[in-house]
Amino acid sequence: MNIVRDWYNRYVSDPQVVILALLLIAGFLVMMTLGEMLAPVMAGVIVAYLLDGVVEKCRRLGAPRLSAVILVFLLFMSFLVFALIWMMPRLSTQLTQLVQQLPNWIAQGQEALLQLPDKHPNLFTQSQVNDLISAIRAAITALGQRVLSMSVASVVSLMTIVVYIILVPVLAFFFLKDKDPILGWFAQRLPRERRLANQVWHDVNLQVSNYVRGKVWEIFIVGAVSYATFTMMGLQYTLLLATMVGLSVIIPYVGGAVVTAPVALVAYFQWGWGADFGWALFAYGVIHALDGYLLVPLLFSEVVDLHPVAIIIAILVFGGLWGFWGVFFAIPLATLVQAVLKAWPIKYREEEVIKAGTEASQSSA
Repeated sequence: MNIVRDWYNRYVSDPQVVILALLLIAGFLVMMTLGEMLAPVMAGVIVAYLLDGVVEKCRRLGAPRLSAVILVFLLFMSFLVFALIWMMPRLSTQLTQLVQQLPNWIAQGQEALLQLPDKHPNLFTQSQVNDLISAIRAAITALGQRVLSMSVASVVSLMTIVVYIILVPVLAFFFLKDKDPILGWFAQRLPRERRLANQVWHDVNLQVSNYVRGKVWEIFIVGAVSYATFTMMGLQYTLLLATMVGLSVIIPYVGGAVVTAPVALVAYFQWGWGADFGWALFAYGVIHALDGYLLVPLLFSEVVDLHPVAIIIAILVFGGLWGFWGVFFAIPLATLVQAVLKAWPIKYREEEVIKAGTEASQSSA
């Protein structure tokens, strides 16, 4: 009982800790129970959060907030219209062409596999090749069934996308325009004594804002560089591959490795084994090396360093809970957990500081 009482006194007895815990539990329950229904609202909050940094920069230059909000929102809508009118049709066309080309690639791959026992009899046997081909066919059949089931629900998905396209920008505009009244409304309904919660929010907000906005810039920069590089090399499905490479930076360590496969497959079936294939993979490797060693340190200089194991665990946990948005915000959410863990045992830290100060004064005396 003394151990439990001591743990309670150190970690839970502070009212500030209880307030912070209740706020975190309430937010988690809202996301778990109402997450799907509030998805457009959360998307609008995220868009407004991303655009608010640009609005604040305009305000620092002397522009009124409403004028800055209108200007930034019009720029955002111009980009959205550009993406819908120019980018999405081309992505759809290249994806359709890629799907139509898959049977030819599968046939070529099967012929190459059947030639392995003749070329390398000491490494491959005919039975091993047959088993491998059977496994590949089974995987392709399962994938085709999954795509067919997705296409059956495509009408519902299309309606959802249309709702998002209309509703999210409207919500984002009002969140930007009425930011202060909305935050004030929530502040009035929170406990007045929330020093620990404010401290955690202040620390996390600085890191999350830097991370999210930096990640958006990283996606655009890596995607644009990949598009320019693949275009100069004459690689097929340039826009589709560049989009995949840009989005791959959302998932650290894993995304780049996963996207390597489609880039390598397209290059192989276009050029075969040769110098062009090697140069394509080399260019892809250089892009990721520059991203990891140059772009990431520049964009995320203020983000708290997290161990790679912690990042992977965060991606698995939050991605399993909230899908794409969970993966996108895995590192900010892990940063939130880290900030809470650092700030949580506040009474224990105060006791340690007082004890250390007393011992230092006694030793000096």
